[in-house]
Amino acid sequence: MTLKRTRVALGAAVLLAASISAPSATSSAATGGGARHHHHHHTDPPSSPDSGQVVLDWERVAFATIYPVTPIPVGVPLLGYTSTAMYDAMRASASRHDSSETAAVAQAAHDVLVHYVPAAATSLDASLPTSLAGVPDGSAEDRGVWIGRKVAARLIDERADDGYLDTTIHYTLPPGIGVWQPTPPATDMLAAWIGSMDPLVVKRLARVNGPDALTSDDYTTDYSEVKLLGGTGSTVRSQAQSDTAVFFNSNSATMVGDALVRYLETHPQSLEDTAWMFAAIHGAMTDSLIRCWQLKRDVGFWRPFQAIARAADDGNPDTAPEAGWTPYLPSPPYSDYVSGHGCLTSPAVEVIRERLGETTPLELRSSNFPTAPRTYATLTQLEYDALNARIWGGFHFRDAMSDAYAIGHRTARTVMERLH
Repeated sequence: MTLKRTRVALGAAVLLAASISAPSATSSAATGGGARHHHHHHTDPPSSPDSGQVVLDWERVAFATIYPVTPIPVGVPLLGYTSTAMYDAMRASASRHDSSETAAVAQAAHDVLVHYVPAAATSLDASLPTSLAGVPDGSAEDRGVWIGRKVAARLIDERADDGYLDTTIHYTLPPGIGVWQPTPPATDMLAAWIGSMDPLVVKRLARVNGPDALTSDDYTTDYSEVKLLGGTGSTVRSQAQSDTAVFFNSNSATMVGDALVRYLETHPQSLEDTAWMFAAIHGAMTDSLIRCWQLKRDVGFWRPFQAIARAADDGNPDTAPEAGWTPYLPSPPYSDYVSGHGCLTSPAVEVIRERLGETTPLELRSSNFPTAPRTYATLTQLEYDALNARIWGGFHFRDAMSDAYAIGHRTARTVMERLH
Protein backbone atom coordinates (compact mmCIF):
# COMPACT_ATOMS: atom_id res chain seq x y z
CA MET A 1 0.00 0.00 0.00
CA THR A 2 2.96 2.32 -0.39
CA LEU A 3 2.42 5.51 -2.34
CA LYS A 4 3.97 4.87 -5.72
CA ARG A 5 5.12 8.02 -7.45
CA THR A 6 5.26 6.47 -10.87
CA ARG A 7 6.89 8.52 -13.57
CA VAL A 8 4.69 7.24 -16.37
CA ALA A 9 3.33 10.11 -18.41
CA LEU A 10 -0.01 9.48 -20.05
CA GLY A 11 -0.55 9.69 -23.80
CA ALA A 12 -0.92 12.73 -25.97
CA ALA A 13 -3.03 15.62 -24.78
CA VAL A 14 -4.17 18.97 -26.04
CA LEU A 15 -3.77 22.41 -24.59
CA LEU A 16 -7.24 23.87 -24.37
CA ALA A 17 -7.39 27.29 -25.95
CA ALA A 18 -4.41 27.70 -28.23
CA SER A 19 -3.04 31.19 -27.86
CA ILE A 20 -4.42 33.75 -30.23
CA SER A 21 -1.91 34.30 -33.03
CA ALA A 22 0.92 33.27 -30.70
CA PRO A 23 3.36 30.89 -32.40
CA SER A 24 4.50 28.80 -29.49
CA ALA A 25 8.13 28.86 -30.57
CA THR A 26 8.33 32.57 -29.81
CA SER A 27 7.02 32.22 -26.28
CA SER A 28 9.67 31.30 -23.72
CA ALA A 29 6.96 29.40 -21.84
CA ALA A 30 6.87 27.06 -24.82
CA THR A 31 10.57 26.30 -24.91
CA GLY A 32 10.26 23.67 -22.22
CA GLY A 33 12.59 22.70 -19.43
CA GLY A 34 10.68 23.17 -16.20
CA ALA A 35 12.20 25.68 -13.82
CA ARG A 36 15.16 25.92 -16.15
CA HIS A 37 13.40 27.58 -19.08
CA HIS A 38 14.51 31.12 -18.32
CA HIS A 39 17.01 31.31 -21.19
CA HIS A 40 15.80 33.33 -24.15
CA HIS A 41 16.72 32.76 -27.77
CA HIS A 42 17.35 35.67 -30.11
CA THR A 43 14.06 34.95 -31.87
CA ASP A 44 12.04 35.55 -28.68
CA PRO A 45 10.17 38.78 -28.12
CA PRO A 46 11.66 40.87 -25.33
CA SER A 47 10.97 39.39 -21.92
CA SER A 48 7.90 41.07 -20.49
CA PRO A 49 8.66 43.76 -17.92
CA ASP A 50 5.31 42.98 -16.32
CA SER A 51 5.20 41.57 -12.82
CA GLY A 52 3.62 38.27 -11.81
CA GLN A 53 1.63 40.17 -9.18
CA VAL A 54 -1.38 40.56 -11.49
CA VAL A 55 -1.76 36.77 -11.56
CA LEU A 56 -1.50 36.56 -7.77
CA ASP A 57 -4.07 39.34 -7.41
CA TRP A 58 -6.54 37.57 -9.67
CA GLU A 59 -5.95 34.17 -8.08
CA ARG A 60 -6.93 35.85 -4.79
CA VAL A 61 -9.98 37.36 -6.48
CA ALA A 62 -10.89 33.95 -7.91
CA PHE A 63 -10.63 32.24 -4.50
CA ALA A 64 -12.83 34.91 -2.91
CA THR A 65 -15.33 34.90 -5.79
CA ILE A 66 -15.75 31.13 -6.06
CA TYR A 67 -15.63 30.29 -2.33
CA PRO A 68 -17.14 29.90 0.19
CA VAL A 69 -20.48 29.96 -1.66
CA THR A 70 -19.71 27.10 -4.05
CA PRO A 71 -19.30 23.53 -2.72
CA ILE A 72 -15.57 22.79 -2.83
CA PRO A 73 -15.47 20.35 -5.79
CA VAL A 74 -17.95 22.41 -7.83
CA GLY A 75 -15.65 25.42 -7.73
CA VAL A 76 -12.51 23.62 -8.91
CA PRO A 77 -13.25 23.78 -12.67
CA LEU A 78 -13.83 27.52 -12.30
CA LEU A 79 -10.31 27.85 -10.90
CA GLY A 80 -9.15 25.80 -13.90
CA TYR A 81 -10.97 28.03 -16.40
CA THR A 82 -9.71 31.25 -14.80
CA SER A 83 -6.06 30.21 -14.54
CA THR A 84 -6.05 28.72 -18.05
CA ALA A 85 -7.47 31.96 -19.45
CA MET A 86 -4.82 34.03 -17.67
CA TYR A 87 -2.02 31.86 -19.08
CA ASP A 88 -3.45 31.89 -22.60
CA ALA A 89 -3.96 35.67 -22.45
CA MET A 90 -0.38 36.16 -21.26
CA ARG A 91 0.97 34.08 -24.14
CA ALA A 92 -1.21 35.75 -26.75
CA SER A 93 -0.18 39.19 -25.53
CA ALA A 94 3.52 38.27 -25.26
CA SER A 95 3.58 37.33 -28.94
CA ARG A 96 2.95 40.98 -29.81
CA HIS A 97 5.23 43.94 -29.24
CA ASP A 98 2.38 46.38 -28.61
CA SER A 99 0.31 44.65 -25.94
CA SER A 100 0.25 44.78 -22.15
CA GLU A 101 0.37 41.30 -20.61
CA THR A 102 -0.92 42.72 -17.32
CA ALA A 103 -4.01 44.11 -19.02
CA ALA A 104 -4.59 40.89 -20.95
CA VAL A 105 -4.31 38.68 -17.86
CA ALA A 106 -6.57 40.86 -15.71
CA GLN A 107 -9.25 41.24 -18.37
CA ALA A 108 -9.30 37.51 -19.15
CA ALA A 109 -9.66 36.54 -15.49
CA HIS A 110 -12.36 39.18 -14.96
CA ASP A 111 -14.42 38.07 -17.94
CA VAL A 112 -14.27 34.36 -17.12
CA LEU A 113 -15.29 34.94 -13.50
CA VAL A 114 -18.12 37.32 -14.44
CA HIS A 115 -19.48 34.71 -16.84
CA TYR A 116 -19.45 31.83 -14.35
CA VAL A 117 -20.21 33.80 -11.17
CA PRO A 118 -22.49 36.61 -12.42
CA ALA A 119 -23.60 37.48 -8.88
CA ALA A 120 -20.05 38.75 -8.24
CA ALA A 121 -19.99 41.06 -11.28
CA THR A 122 -20.06 44.28 -9.26
CA SER A 123 -17.12 43.23 -7.11
CA LEU A 124 -15.20 41.94 -10.14
CA ASP A 125 -15.86 45.16 -12.04
CA ALA A 126 -14.35 47.05 -9.10
CA SER A 127 -11.21 44.86 -9.06
CA LEU A 128 -10.38 45.33 -12.75
CA PRO A 129 -9.45 49.06 -12.69
CA THR A 130 -7.08 48.36 -9.79
CA SER A 131 -5.10 45.98 -12.01
CA LEU A 132 -5.24 48.30 -15.01
CA ALA A 133 -4.22 51.38 -13.00
CA GLY A 134 -0.58 50.29 -13.15
CA VAL A 135 -0.65 49.97 -16.94
CA PRO A 136 0.10 53.16 -18.91
CA ASP A 137 -2.94 54.34 -20.85
CA GLY A 138 -2.64 53.89 -24.57
CA SER A 139 -2.56 51.36 -27.34
CA ALA A 140 -0.67 48.65 -25.42
CA GLU A 141 -3.25 48.66 -22.64
CA ASP A 142 -6.09 48.69 -25.17
CA ARG A 143 -4.55 45.81 -27.09
CA GLY A 144 -4.07 43.79 -23.89
CA VAL A 145 -7.68 44.36 -22.85
CA TRP A 146 -8.85 43.29 -26.30
CA ILE A 147 -6.74 40.12 -26.20
CA GLY A 148 -7.94 39.30 -22.70
CA ARG A 149 -11.56 39.63 -23.82
CA LYS A 150 -10.95 37.44 -26.86
CA VAL A 151 -9.21 34.70 -24.87
CA ALA A 152 -11.96 34.65 -22.25
CA ALA A 153 -14.70 34.57 -24.88
CA ARG A 154 -13.00 31.70 -26.67
CA LEU A 155 -12.63 29.67 -23.47
CA ILE A 156 -16.26 30.31 -22.48
CA ASP A 157 -17.41 29.29 -25.96
CA GLU A 158 -15.28 26.12 -26.03
CA ARG A 159 -16.43 25.06 -22.54
CA ALA A 160 -20.11 25.89 -23.15
CA ASP A 161 -21.18 22.24 -23.46
CA ASP A 162 -18.40 20.61 -21.42
CA GLY A 163 -20.75 19.10 -18.83
CA TYR A 164 -20.27 21.72 -16.12
CA LEU A 165 -23.42 21.87 -13.94
CA ASP A 166 -25.21 19.20 -16.01
CA THR A 167 -27.68 18.24 -13.30
CA THR A 168 -29.31 15.51 -15.42
CA ILE A 169 -26.50 13.20 -14.25
CA HIS A 170 -27.05 11.26 -11.01
CA TYR A 171 -25.63 8.55 -8.79
CA THR A 172 -27.64 5.44 -9.60
CA LEU A 173 -25.86 2.41 -8.09
CA PRO A 174 -28.31 0.14 -6.24
CA PRO A 175 -27.66 -0.75 -2.58
CA GLY A 176 -25.35 -3.71 -1.95
CA ILE A 177 -22.37 -4.91 0.03
CA GLY A 178 -19.40 -2.64 -0.71
CA VAL A 179 -21.60 -0.02 -2.37
CA TRP A 180 -21.87 3.52 -1.03
CA GLN A 181 -25.36 4.93 -0.55
CA PRO A 182 -26.43 8.50 0.23
CA THR A 183 -27.38 9.11 3.86
CA PRO A 184 -31.08 10.03 4.04
CA PRO A 185 -32.63 12.49 3.47
CA ALA A 186 -30.07 12.83 0.64
CA THR A 187 -30.90 10.72 -2.42
CA ASP A 188 -27.88 11.55 -4.60
CA MET A 189 -24.15 12.25 -4.37
CA LEU A 190 -22.95 15.83 -4.58
CA ALA A 191 -22.32 17.01 -8.16
CA ALA A 192 -22.38 13.61 -9.91
CA TRP A 193 -21.96 15.50 -13.19
CA ILE A 194 -18.30 16.38 -12.47
CA GLY A 195 -17.41 12.82 -13.49
CA SER A 196 -18.79 13.41 -16.99
CA MET A 197 -17.04 16.71 -17.72
CA ASP A 198 -14.69 17.09 -20.68
CA PRO A 199 -11.09 17.28 -19.42
CA LEU A 200 -9.60 20.77 -19.43
CA VAL A 201 -6.01 20.01 -20.48
CA VAL A 202 -5.34 16.27 -20.84
CA LYS A 203 -6.84 14.08 -23.51
CA ARG A 204 -6.93 10.86 -21.47
CA LEU A 205 -7.60 10.80 -17.76
CA ALA A 206 -5.20 8.94 -15.46
CA ARG A 207 -5.95 5.25 -14.82
CA VAL A 208 -5.97 3.39 -11.51
CA ASN A 209 -6.83 -0.22 -10.74
CA GLY A 210 -9.98 0.33 -8.67
CA PRO A 211 -10.65 -0.42 -5.00
CA ASP A 212 -9.28 -3.54 -3.34
CA ALA A 213 -11.53 -6.62 -3.24
CA LEU A 214 -13.40 -6.91 0.07
CA THR A 215 -11.80 -10.29 0.75
CA SER A 216 -8.23 -9.20 -0.02
CA ASP A 217 -5.42 -8.82 2.49
CA ASP A 218 -4.95 -5.22 1.40
CA TYR A 219 -8.57 -4.38 2.18
CA THR A 220 -8.31 -6.13 5.54
CA THR A 221 -5.26 -4.02 6.38
CA ASP A 222 -6.92 -0.76 5.34
CA TYR A 223 -10.15 -1.69 7.15
CA SER A 224 -8.32 -2.44 10.39
CA GLU A 225 -6.33 0.81 10.15
CA VAL A 226 -9.25 3.18 9.68
CA LYS A 227 -11.39 1.32 12.23
CA LEU A 228 -8.64 1.65 14.82
CA LEU A 229 -7.52 5.21 14.06
CA GLY A 230 -10.46 6.98 12.42
CA GLY A 231 -13.37 6.61 14.85
CA THR A 232 -14.73 9.12 17.34
CA GLY A 233 -13.87 6.74 20.18
CA SER A 234 -10.36 5.82 19.03
CA THR A 235 -7.94 5.26 21.90
CA VAL A 236 -5.02 4.88 19.48
CA ARG A 237 -5.19 8.11 17.46
CA SER A 238 -2.84 10.67 19.00
CA GLN A 239 -3.71 14.30 19.66
CA ALA A 240 -1.28 15.29 16.90
CA GLN A 241 -3.09 12.98 14.45
CA SER A 242 -6.47 14.36 15.54
CA ASP A 243 -5.23 17.92 15.06
CA THR A 244 -3.84 17.06 11.62
CA ALA A 245 -7.18 15.53 10.56
CA VAL A 246 -8.99 18.71 11.62
CA PHE A 247 -6.35 21.03 10.14
CA PHE A 248 -6.67 19.53 6.67
CA ASN A 249 -10.47 19.41 6.87
CA SER A 250 -10.43 22.88 5.33
CA ASN A 251 -10.84 24.03 1.72
CA SER A 252 -8.56 21.66 -0.20
CA ALA A 253 -9.20 23.54 -3.45
CA THR A 254 -7.51 26.70 -2.16
CA MET A 255 -5.21 25.68 0.71
CA VAL A 256 -2.08 25.00 -1.36
CA GLY A 257 -2.82 27.71 -3.94
CA ASP A 258 -3.34 30.35 -1.26
CA ALA A 259 -0.02 29.37 0.32
CA LEU A 260 1.67 29.60 -3.08
CA VAL A 261 0.22 33.07 -3.72
CA ARG A 262 1.73 34.29 -0.45
CA TYR A 263 5.06 32.55 -1.11
CA LEU A 264 5.36 34.13 -4.56
CA GLU A 265 4.67 37.58 -3.17
CA THR A 266 7.93 37.32 -1.22
CA HIS A 267 9.76 35.19 -3.83
CA PRO A 268 8.46 36.72 -7.07
CA GLN A 269 8.65 34.93 -10.42
CA SER A 270 8.10 36.45 -13.85
CA LEU A 271 4.56 37.02 -15.07
CA GLU A 272 5.06 34.17 -17.52
CA ASP A 273 6.24 31.68 -14.90
CA THR A 274 3.54 32.72 -12.42
CA ALA A 275 0.74 32.33 -14.96
CA TRP A 276 2.16 28.99 -16.11
CA MET A 277 2.30 27.63 -12.56
CA PHE A 278 -1.32 28.39 -11.72
CA ALA A 279 -2.56 27.16 -15.10
CA ALA A 280 -0.71 23.89 -14.47
CA ILE A 281 -1.95 23.58 -10.89
CA HIS A 282 -5.59 24.37 -11.55
CA GLY A 283 -5.68 22.54 -14.87
CA ALA A 284 -4.28 19.42 -13.21
CA MET A 285 -6.62 19.78 -10.23
CA THR A 286 -9.60 20.00 -12.59
CA ASP A 287 -8.62 16.96 -14.64
CA SER A 288 -7.75 14.92 -11.52
CA LEU A 289 -11.12 15.85 -10.01
CA ILE A 290 -12.99 14.72 -13.13
CA ARG A 291 -11.44 11.25 -12.88
CA CYS A 292 -12.04 11.20 -9.13
CA TRP A 293 -15.73 12.01 -9.49
CA GLN A 294 -16.16 9.50 -12.30
CA LEU A 295 -14.83 6.79 -9.96
CA LYS A 296 -16.87 8.02 -7.00
CA ARG A 297 -20.02 7.86 -9.11
CA ASP A 298 -19.44 4.76 -11.24
CA VAL A 299 -17.55 2.55 -8.76
CA GLY A 300 -19.30 3.84 -5.64
CA PHE A 301 -17.12 2.13 -3.04
CA TRP A 302 -18.50 2.38 0.47
CA ARG A 303 -17.18 4.71 3.17
CA PRO A 304 -15.53 3.28 6.30
CA PHE A 305 -18.60 3.94 8.48
CA GLN A 306 -20.76 1.88 6.12
CA ALA A 307 -18.13 -0.85 5.82
CA ILE A 308 -17.70 -1.18 9.58
CA ALA A 309 -21.46 -1.34 10.17
CA ARG A 310 -21.91 -4.12 7.58
CA ALA A 311 -18.62 -5.99 8.02
CA ALA A 312 -20.40 -9.19 9.08
CA ASP A 313 -21.80 -9.40 5.54
CA ASP A 314 -18.67 -8.57 3.50
CA GLY A 315 -17.44 -12.15 3.08
CA ASN A 316 -14.17 -11.40 4.84
CA PRO A 317 -13.67 -13.31 8.13
CA ASP A 318 -10.91 -10.91 9.19
CA THR A 319 -13.06 -7.74 9.24
CA ALA A 320 -15.08 -7.57 12.44
CA PRO A 321 -18.02 -5.15 12.66
CA GLU A 322 -18.25 -2.56 15.41
CA ALA A 323 -21.72 -1.34 16.36
CA GLY A 324 -22.03 2.43 16.56
CA TRP A 325 -18.64 3.20 14.99
CA THR A 326 -18.69 6.76 13.69
CA PRO A 327 -15.93 8.67 11.89
CA TYR A 328 -14.03 11.30 13.85
CA LEU A 329 -15.12 13.87 11.25
CA PRO A 330 -18.41 13.72 9.28
CA SER A 331 -18.07 11.99 5.90
CA PRO A 332 -18.80 14.12 2.81
CA PRO A 333 -21.83 13.23 0.62
CA TYR A 334 -20.08 11.01 -1.93
CA SER A 335 -18.30 7.68 -1.96
CA ASP A 336 -14.84 6.66 -0.72
CA TYR A 337 -12.89 5.83 -3.87
CA VAL A 338 -10.93 7.86 -4.77
CA SER A 339 -10.33 10.74 -2.38
CA GLY A 340 -11.31 14.18 -3.65
CA HIS A 341 -8.95 15.78 -1.14
CA GLY A 342 -6.11 13.67 -2.52
CA CYS A 343 -7.01 14.51 -6.12
CA LEU A 344 -6.78 18.24 -5.34
CA THR A 345 -3.79 18.39 -3.01
CA SER A 346 -1.45 16.09 -4.94
CA PRO A 347 -1.46 17.80 -8.37
CA ALA A 348 -0.94 21.23 -6.81
CA VAL A 349 1.99 19.97 -4.74
CA GLU A 350 3.50 18.09 -7.69
CA VAL A 351 3.60 21.22 -9.87
CA ILE A 352 5.26 23.21 -7.07
CA ARG A 353 7.73 20.39 -6.45
CA GLU A 354 8.70 20.31 -10.14
CA ARG A 355 8.89 24.07 -10.58
CA LEU A 356 10.15 25.42 -7.23
CA GLY A 357 11.63 22.38 -5.52
CA GLU A 358 10.92 19.84 -2.79
CA THR A 359 11.87 22.19 0.05
CA THR A 360 9.59 25.09 -0.97
CA PRO A 361 8.23 26.43 2.36
CA LEU A 362 4.49 26.90 1.95
CA GLU A 363 2.61 28.34 4.90
CA LEU A 364 -0.70 26.44 4.93
CA ARG A 365 -3.66 28.07 6.62
CA SER A 366 -6.73 26.18 7.87
CA SER A 367 -10.13 27.64 8.65
CA ASN A 368 -10.16 25.28 11.64
CA PHE A 369 -6.87 26.61 13.11
CA PRO A 370 -6.86 30.25 12.00
CA THR A 371 -4.06 31.25 14.39
CA ALA A 372 -1.87 28.18 13.85
CA PRO A 373 -0.65 27.88 10.24
CA ARG A 374 1.69 25.03 9.28
CA THR A 375 4.88 25.13 7.26
CA TYR A 376 6.50 21.82 6.28
CA ALA A 377 10.23 21.29 5.70
CA THR A 378 9.48 19.27 2.56
CA LEU A 379 6.53 18.88 0.22
CA THR A 380 6.65 15.13 0.83
CA GLN A 381 5.99 15.75 4.53
CA LEU A 382 3.10 18.03 3.61
CA GLU A 383 1.62 15.29 1.41
CA TYR A 384 2.16 12.67 4.13
CA ASP A 385 0.07 14.66 6.60
CA ALA A 386 -2.58 15.64 4.04
CA LEU A 387 -2.98 12.01 2.94
CA ASN A 388 -3.07 10.49 6.41
CA ALA A 389 -5.39 13.22 7.70
CA ARG A 390 -8.26 11.65 5.76
CA ILE A 391 -7.65 8.24 7.35
CA TRP A 392 -7.25 9.70 10.83
CA GLY A 393 -10.50 11.59 10.28
CA GLY A 394 -12.27 8.33 9.42
CA PHE A 395 -13.22 9.45 5.89
CA HIS A 396 -11.21 7.09 3.75
CA PHE A 397 -9.47 3.77 3.36
CA ARG A 398 -5.76 4.13 2.54
CA ASP A 399 -6.26 2.69 -0.96
CA ALA A 400 -8.57 5.60 -1.84
CA MET A 401 -5.85 7.99 -0.72
CA SER A 402 -2.84 6.39 -2.42
CA ASP A 403 -4.72 5.97 -5.71
CA ALA A 404 -5.89 9.60 -5.55
CA TYR A 405 -2.27 10.72 -5.12
CA ALA A 406 -1.24 8.55 -8.07
CA ILE A 407 -3.94 10.22 -10.21
CA GLY A 408 -2.91 13.69 -9.09
CA HIS A 409 0.82 13.23 -9.63
CA ARG A 410 0.41 11.64 -13.07
CA THR A 411 -2.12 14.24 -14.17
CA ALA A 412 0.13 17.08 -13.03
CA ARG A 413 3.09 15.71 -15.00
CA THR A 414 0.97 15.34 -18.14
CA VAL A 415 -0.43 18.85 -17.79
CA MET A 416 3.07 20.31 -17.28
CA GLU A 417 4.18 18.66 -20.53
CA ARG A 418 1.20 20.12 -22.36
CA LEU A 419 1.72 23.66 -21.11
CA HIS A 420 5.32 24.06 -22.26
